Amino acid sequence: MGAGRGIPARAATVSAGFFEAGARAGVLTAEPLGRVLDYRAPEGGCFTGAFVEVPLGPRRVVGVVWGPGEGQIAPAKLRDVARVLDVAPMRPEMMAFLERAADYTLTPLSAMLRLATRAPGLADPPGMRRLYRPGEAEPGRMTPARERVLALIEEMPDLTMAEITEMAGAGASVVKGLVAQGALAEVERPRDMPFPPLDPARAGAALAPAQAAAAAALRETVAAGRYATTLLKGVTGSGKTEVYLEAVAECLSAGRQALVLLPEIALTAEFVARVEARFGARPAEWHSGATMTERRRIWRMAGAGGLQLVVGARSALFLPFRELGLIVVDEEHDGSYKQEDGVIYHARDMAVLRASLAGAAVVLASATPSLETWANAEAGKYARLDLPERFGSAVLPEMAAIDLRTEDLPAGRWISPALAAEVTRRVESGEQALLFLNRRGFAPVTLCRACGHQIGCDDCDARMVEHRFQAGRLAPLGPGVERLAEEAEALWPGARLAVLSSDLFASARALKARLAEIAAGGADVVIGTQLVAKGHNFPLLTLVGVIDADLGLQGSDLRAAERTFQLVRQVAGRAGRAERPGAALVQTHQPDHPVIRAILSGDEEGFWRAQAAERQGAGMPPYGRLAGIILSGPEVAPLFDLGNRLAREAGALAAVGAKVFGPAPAPVARIRGRHRVRLLVKAPKGAPLQEALRGWLGGVRLKGQMRLAVDVDPQSFY
Repeated sequence: MGAGRGIPARAATVSAGFFEAGARAGVLTAEPLGRVLDYRAPEGGCFTGAFVEVPLGPRRVVGVVWGPGEGQIAPAKLRDVARVLDVAPMRPEMMAFLERAADYTLTPLSAMLRLATRAPGLADPPGMRRLYRPGEAEPGRMTPARERVLALIEEMPDLTMAEITEMAGAGASVVKGLVAQGALAEVERPRDMPFPPLDPARAGAALAPAQAAAAAALRETVAAGRYATTLLKGVTGSGKTEVYLEAVAECLSAGRQALVLLPEIALTAEFVARVEARFGARPAEWHSGATMTERRRIWRMAGAGGLQLVVGARSALFLPFRELGLIVVDEEHDGSYKQEDGVIYHARDMAVLRASLAGAAVVLASATPSLETWANAEAGKYARLDLPERFGSAVLPEMAAIDLRTEDLPAGRWISPALAAEVTRRVESGEQALLFLNRRGFAPVTLCRACGHQIGCDDCDARMVEHRFQAGRLAPLGPGVERLAEEAEALWPGARLAVLSSDLFASARALKARLAEIAAGGADVVIGTQLVAKGHNFPLLTLVGVIDADLGLQGSDLRAAERTFQLVRQVAGRAGRAERPGAALVQTHQPDHPVIRAILSGDEEGFWRAQAAERQGAGMPPYGRLAGIILSGPEVAPLFDLGNRLAREAGALAAVGAKVFGPAPAPVARIRGRHRVRLLVKAPKGAPLQEALRGWLGGVRLKGQMRLAVDVDPQSFY
């Protein structure tokens, strides 16, 4: 292995260059070394951006030629690049994106590269593979295992034997038996084939006048072929998806690639169906539910130009697109776009950064945009398009508060008589009602009735959540969706109940199937957590009951008001999305709270202006800068010692007008047996915060198992 060199704080974008055989080349790997390594170019040479395989100790690892070698080691001691991989090279704008993202988030560049190479078998040579798809015949005898296999292949054709046996829970003999009977067909295919082409000229859905105007504006923006960001703000049910699919069509017509980010895997099934109806073929799907085979195919085809549209989770931002022309961030306000572990980043902000470097357009779509996005549109940094009305004959739901102070609600009950009466009316009319409570499980706190001890996790400071559906036996305090389901069963004994909570489904496929069943009328009363607020469409749903609107207003979270407003408005928007009018009833002990009043009145612009004025007066984001410092380790005392020393020696921060608060125990002070201590850095909006943080933390030496993480622009403070 050759010499290593430290990655500069602000690495300049490297220029393209070819390295002849024997020349010194710098290679970046995804290994946690924090530096680029020098190697000797192989026979035939290599070039900047090429993916290569290099020796590292006794192993061989994948890396990228990042530029010229530094030359701090004698040529005779250099090791050779083993080979140049047969994949599309990393483009200069992708290299610049990883450098800029690493610089902004204070993340080692090697860790950013790891995000960009998260696909199996990148070093494997091209080859053939055996896949299975539906056959022409029916099986002679149906068994549960055969039924699972056939259902899986019907939904996901072209799977390998290993994928079928794992996902269907059936043995290889079951698959082979179905092949022998002609119920499954074996086909040989290249390992990584291009995706079926999408037809952007295919006619789209009929658009309302407001939709057509917004679609025309987005098409014009995309056709310009340069960076621009647009906020597409439309009420729930206004048809934002159909509008931004027209921007996708414009992008594909220009021969460029598009990326649509969704906040929830369960949303992909309905969205993919819309894409197929619009363009005549399915897009590539990149998320945790995708198979390893499919992830490798998508990664390779993105770089080779063998796909046009990717629909995915936040990590799809790091795919090696050859010609990226558009990024859509749907439900851009959603908190799941913030990656809180490992490399800490916000996908919305990284989407804007990547598009700016690729000369691509960005569409940020939401009914309740984040204050950051709203403020950027107000300042003229982003364009803004509005869809103020629902599509077709659908109208926005009527909203009203149920004042729990005046309701005769017995102890241990959470559904008020007023809400129960409205649910009964909907069930008797053959309609659906949704009861929303953003708490999973049976009860959020459990305790010993003899001594009052609250049952907690042995390895962290979280309180144990009882799950009755999973055979728990603990004394409950407070409601969760499962406890709410028991109350609903008692109130409506003949009704079909469905509980939607992410922890109750073993796989994304199971959740998708349940959502489709509910949308088809397979439940009368739906009880759900925030999962139900994320863009799902239930045509028969005409009533939403928010069980505890005050829940999110508790505590001192900077974004508590914003999140409560967004969540309640979003979940209320599930009601009355088809021909039948809807209603949303909000249970609260604080009907005069400014946030509750804003939710009920629908004065969204007034709410954002009030929030903006409050944040601006306090110098808080988006009118100021924050960075969180999280210290963790097996013992708490050394963490406070280090935190206090950092707070005392904060001259680099003071020089740019920044202040340090803390150290203090994190709200969740222990996770997985490790204690956690936080500091918060607050700086003026224009301050060079990253440079100051680098100077402040540059000399820190962590002892033993202590760890330090930096969260630039924190979204939560757990």
